[in-house]
Amino acid sequence: MADIRGRIGSGRLVPNDRLPSIRRLAVELSVSPSTVVEAYDRLSAEGLIRPRPGSGFFVTEAGRTPAPLVRIEPPRAMEVDPFWVARQALDADPGTSKPGCGWLPPDWMPTALLHAGMRNVLRQATSLTTDYGPSRGSAVLRRFVETRLRQQSITLAEDQVLLAGSATQALDLVCRLLLRPGDRVIVDDPCYFNFQTLLRAHQAVVVPVPYTENGPDIAAFEAAVMRETPRLYLTNSGLHNPTGATLSPQVVFQLLGIIGRSDMLVVEDDIFADFEPEPAITLATLDGLSRVLRIGSFSKTISASLRTGFIAADPEHIRLLTDLQVATQFGGPSQVASEAISSVLSSGGYRKHLDQLHRRLDKERRSAATRLGGLGMEPVLVPRGGPYLWCRMPDGISSTAIAQAALPQGVVLAPGNVFSPSLSSDGFMRFNVAHMGDARPFRVLERALENLRDRTALNPDPGNLLT
Repeated sequence: MADIRGRIGSGRLVPNDRLPSIRRLAVELSVSPSTVVEAYDRLSAEGLIRPRPGSGFFVTEAGRTPAPLVRIEPPRAMEVDPFWVARQALDADPGTSKPGCGWLPPDWMPTALLHAGMRNVLRQATSLTTDYGPSRGSAVLRRFVETRLRQQSITLAEDQVLLAGSATQALDLVCRLLLRPGDRVIVDDPCYFNFQTLLRAHQAVVVPVPYTENGPDIAAFEAAVMRETPRLYLTNSGLHNPTGATLSPQVVFQLLGIIGRSDMLVVEDDIFADFEPEPAITLATLDGLSRVLRIGSFSKTISASLRTGFIAADPEHIRLLTDLQVATQFGGPSQVASEAISSVLSSGGYRKHLDQLHRRLDKERRSAATRLGGLGMEPVLVPRGGPYLWCRMPDGISSTAIAQAALPQGVVLAPGNVFSPSLSSDGFMRFNVAHMGDARPFRVLERALENLRDRTALNPDPGNLLT
């Protein structure tokens, strides 16, 4: 395949030229004819060549060598908005350091368990890899989700779980069902940045409420409910993203009291539940899925590639969400992904994997907190678990400016304002400690801080330098 691509790329073969015969190329390259057949078949699948019955293989128009691209103007700086971290992290080159991303490095994931799970799937009936899945998703995986939720003291029946393609898709289904343009939705400030973008895609009005070390500011939350008459409250629960905070029991009781006196519902994203050393008290724990819809997934601890999420809610909402998923996707999530995830979860190795993750994250969290503190970036709190540290920047330093300065150095950071609907968190930054095991991010951070301080000394007006 490389040989043929090289001939096309160099111009020795152009569109409509006939390729060497299978036997001739096999002799030229000292390979078997079957190898050439396989190569030609793959190049045909790519659209680079095409067969003509009885005549051989010919180069297609797709094989025309493109003219080199000329940059007409220098690239412009990308605006730092709620999509910024996702764009930079998802599209980064392989060598990029990503302390700003939201997931674990590949070598932290249970690769051996995943491979074993995939082999188990492929040994099963052919229909598993070819048919549509059930409307509510794999029964095996739904039972596992039910068991896990009960272990977290959440009461539910068998008809209260729906599988979806991911936690993000689960949230999208909920928004499609419950929201209409102009509806108010309370979110934490700061909050997971994709909450903002998804709500805006559904034309909802985002109502930010300040978030503290124990949960949302109760007085501000109650005032927002009275003022805005919101349809939903959307939040992380056990381990808050980005702060790593945990709801206190008092705040949980107060929130449920306010919610009970209103017409609003709660969507509680608990995607980080498996990172907790023990289950936290959450809104779903005490509500019993009466006013709370719980969503989650397995992408953070098992695989972001085999994406499978879930929704747990009251039976009527599950029925409506199931119909909506059939209408928009015609069935539940991939059976292959669901069964592979089920195989990993049911193995004895998954619990060992989580124990190892907890120990490894605890170690990296302590190390990162110490090194960041040495740069003047102090964690606001020490989380119970999970990969994140929410750090306060040194006085007068903009996390946005730091992130923009670090990107050309091959380091993706997560400045505070991408998480803040009110843009009030430029003095903070979220770090993923799992991506900070080497010295590179700290060297880049130190250099960026020095450069910004030098520029500030030359121009004491911070208006166009640090904000």
